[in-house]
Amino acid sequence: MNKLLFCEYNMDTACVELKYADGSMIAIDTNAVEREFCDNMYQRSELDWLIYNKPLEYARLVLEDDLEAYLKGTPEHRLMD
Repeated sequence: MNKLLFCEYNMDTACVELKYADGSMIAIDTNAVEREFCDNMYQRSELDWLIYNKPLEYARLVLEDDLEAYLKGTPEHRLMD
C-alpha cells in the first residue's frame, strides 16, 4: 500500500476509514467487528473508546488480527499513551 493520508471514524457509516495516497481506501465495519469479538459490555466499551480516540490503533489491531489478544488484555497489546 501507499502512504496513509488519514484514518478516522465515520459516524454516518459506523466505519473506521483509512485513505491512502494512491486513492485506495479500507473501511472497517465497527459493528461487525463488535459482533465477532465482543463477549460483554466491557469489551464493547473498550473498542468504542479506541474507535473514537485512537482509530488508527483500532485499525491496526483489526488488520493485523490482534484484536482478540488485545481484548484479553495481554501485556504486549496494551496501548501506550
